[in-house]
Amino acid sequence: MRWTSVIAIYLLIWWLVVFAVLPFGIRTHRELGETLVPGQVHSAPGNFRPRRIVLWTTVLSSIIMVLFYLNFVHGWITPHSFIWLFPLPMIMGASAH
Repeated sequence: MRWTSVIAIYLLIWWLVVFAVLPFGIRTHRELGETLVPGQVHSAPGNFRPRRIVLWTTVLSSIIMVLFYLNFVHGWITPHSFIWLFPLPMIMGASAH
């Protein structure tokens, strides 16, 4: 696998993980016991920490990328691993295995 492919796949994984990590640990101003600024939405986060989100996203994405790359190199899980999900029909008496 080329290094450019590794970077592209890592960035795709990173962006998927960032949206999964965003809501973790977020509390509203009401949950934190703080007062709202006039015009502020009640659901606005009161403890948004972008550095924490970037750190967790980078750590999780790196772990997922390492597992993906190791699977690519060693072939632990292949498309044939999922053949049981979509079994092929019997054609002219031949087995799909």
